[in-house]
Amino acid sequence: MSRYTIFGHDNCGFCRRAKQLLDEQGLPYRYVNIHDEGITQDALSALVGKDVRTVPQIFKGKEYVGGFDDLNASLDTKAA
Repeated sequence: MSRYTIFGHDNCGFCRRAKQLLDEQGLPYRYVNIHDEGITQDALSALVGKDVRTVPQIFKGKEYVGGFDDLNASLDTKAA
C-alpha cells in the first residue's frame, strides 16, 4: 500500500482535516510541515509540477493527488 504524503503547515485547517480523514480511514501518511522543513512556494510548485499557492498538497506514493477536496473525492470514489 502506498503511503500518502501531506505537505502543509500547522495553521492550515484543510491540512488538519486531511490528516484526520486519513487517520479515520486507517491509511498511512507522512506529514511534512513546509515551514519547519524550509520548503518554499517555488520548491513545492516544482515538486507538484504546477504553480501552487495553497496547502495541503497531497501525494499517494509518487502520484500527485491534489488538495483536501481531491483527497476526499478520491477516497469517496474508492468507498463506493
